[in-house]
Amino acid sequence: MRRVTFAVAYPPDLRHPLHCRLLDADGAERAELLTWGPTANVTALLWVDGGRAVARDLLGAVGSLTTAQFVAGDGGTYAFVHQREYGFDDAVMALVSRSRVAFLPPVTFLDGGVVEFDAAGESGALSEFYEGLDELGSVTVERVGDVERGRTAHPERLTDRQRSALETAVAAGYYDVPRTGSVREVAAELDCAASTAGELLRKAEAAVVSGYVGVA
Repeated sequence: MRRVTFAVAYPPDLRHPLHCRLLDADGAERAELLTWGPTANVTALLWVDGGRAVARDLLGAVGSLTTAQFVAGDGGTYAFVHQREYGFDDAVMALVSRSRVAFLPPVTFLDGGVVEFDAAGESGALSEFYEGLDELGSVTVERVGDVERGRTAHPERLTDRQRSALETAVAAGYYDVPRTGSVREVAAELDCAASTAGELLRKAEAAVVSGYVGVA
């Protein structure tokens, strides 16, 4: 059984309303739908790489929204969301409903207009789903691998800020042996507090290491 990461650029009329708002938003570049359920009215969990006001504004574009509770965390904002119905276009939902694959979190909305998500299934079912998806938007296959029980995330699944922090730390010599850079230098490059830079590095390191040893 295989696992595929798809990246899709839907035309404007098929985009999720939150994604449409994200394309014009200031203060956010990424939103991740982390959990969802078999029906739209169960609690969904969303994460936005921006503050509470930005997250509230993005969700304001979703007409079916009934309640949202916001909690700061991981350099952004989590939102516990209830809505009357899914915000995805009917054509997208029809493809999902008839597909013979399983969808793995998260669904990631990016400010470049692309949606990324993972699907798992047998090769024939994945190929069939790809063909249907290609009729709706511009599709790129980002990764292909085997499904591994107990592992639901790629080891490289980092937020943009975490990835930027790691790249900055490498360039600054923070991971050199012996170490030639400091967290303060990383913070200066990222234009944030040293405590924030340290937290970003710790969480990025945890994600990479956990994924590498297969416990993610």
